[in-house]
Parts: sequence; structure tokens; C-alpha cells
Amino acid sequence: MTGPRAKLEAKALSVHYGEVRALRDVSMEIPRHEVLALIGPSGCGKSTFLRAFNRMNELVPGVTSQGQALLDGQPVDHFDVVDLRRRVGMVFQKSNPFPKSVFENVAYGLRIAGENDRRVLAERVEASLKRAALWDEVKDRLGDSALALSGGQQQRVCIARALAVEPEVVLMDEPASALDPISTAKIEELIHELRAHYTIVIVTHNMQQAARVSDRTAFFFMGELVEVGTTEQIFTNPKEQRTEDYVTGKFG
Repeated sequence: MTGPRAKLEAKALSVHYGEVRALRDVSMEIPRHEVLALIGPSGCGKSTFLRAFNRMNELVPGVTSQGQALLDGQPVDHFDVVDLRRRVGMVFQKSNPFPKSVFENVAYGLRIAGENDRRVLAERVEASLKRAALWDEVKDRLGDSALALSGGQQQRVCIARALAVEPEVVLMDEPASALDPISTAKIEELIHELRAHYTIVIVTHNMQQAARVSDRTAFFFMGELVEVGTTEQIFTNPKEQRTEDYVTGKFG
């Protein structure tokens, strides 16, 4: 494998929102084509850690950070932010389709990047919807508003939108927390299929979901990375008492 082993890496990463410390001195490597689950109680720094890799934290007034978040060994703040967010896509907790057609939602990032060839757009939209396991459900509704779809379908439109620009990393911030069990299962199946093509980092409050979808799991508590290991090890034989207390439901 050429280049650095880690696709993403944090080196002594700390983030403050004003006086509030959200992350403290976190260091971790995330290899290529791995699904990493981030678990921990609300407010423990999971989403802040996730958003460091596509510089979304910079959108928050008063945020400061120390240390580094790296993509392919390069600090993310060395990248053009538009290019960075193309390479490091993001899917949010609440599905956020634009008030446009299904087709235009998925094509949005391609158009922003200057692609206007209708044939190319059609091919990429179809490929992205297929990869998001949604094509068969919407192929006859591409001109309909994405807002007319079900919640689970809207979330998969957002995933297709992220995939259309051919990212290398997909960040998912509780992508199934607002969905029903059937839609959640579809998102989890999708993660399994995408792992061959992307590095995926997923924030989840659902222990069972973390156990089902991830190769490794990282436990955060009060802004610190307590422990990271294979998902099986974290859930069956954690090294830290705090990890064991959390995964067994003693707090959270």
C-alpha cells in the first residue's frame, strides 16, 4: 500500500468551543476501508471529533483547536475546504435533502464542481442511487421533490448525494437515529456494502448498531478517547473499567 497506512489520523487533537473543552488531546489512526464506530454519552466529543476531519467545526463561532487532523498524512487545514469536503463526505443525523428533485439533490455536488453534461450527470446519479440502495425505489420518481420521500429514503438520498462526488471518506453522524427499524436496517446494510470502497466513521448512540456495522470501536468520555480497539474486544473484553461500565449500561 502506497502512502501513509492511516487514511485519517488525529494527533493530540483538542477542540474548545469558547471556554468549553469538547476534545482533549485525542490521538488515533483510522486505516483505509475501515468502519470505525464512535460511542459514548451525549456531549462526550464524538461529533466534534468526526467534524474535525472535514473542518465543519470551523463553522461554529469561537471554536479553537490544537493538534492535527490528517487526511492521507496531510493536515486537513492544508486542503482547500471545498476539495476537502468533496473527499471527506458527511451524512448528518437529520436527513437534509434540498427542496429540489431527487435527481437534482444527488447531482448537486457535481454541478457545483462544474459538471453540466446531462449524460454524465444521469450516469453518476444512477450509480450513486444504486450504491445508496435506493435506485429501484426512486428510478421512476427522479423528477419528484426529495421532500416527498419517506424519512429513510431521504436519508439515503443524502448518502447518494455524498457519494456522487466520489469521496474517499464518509462521515456519518448518527445517520439512523431518527429512522424506523426497517430504514435503520437498510442504512446498516448499506454501510456493510460501502466499506469496500470507502473509509467510514460513524457516530452512534446505539450499542447494537456499533456492534453490527463496525470493524473497530472508539469509546469517548468527557472529551477524552478512553479506549479504541476491535469492536469485538471493546464489547466483550474492554481494557478500561469506564468502557465496560458504558457498554454494559451502567451509565450513558
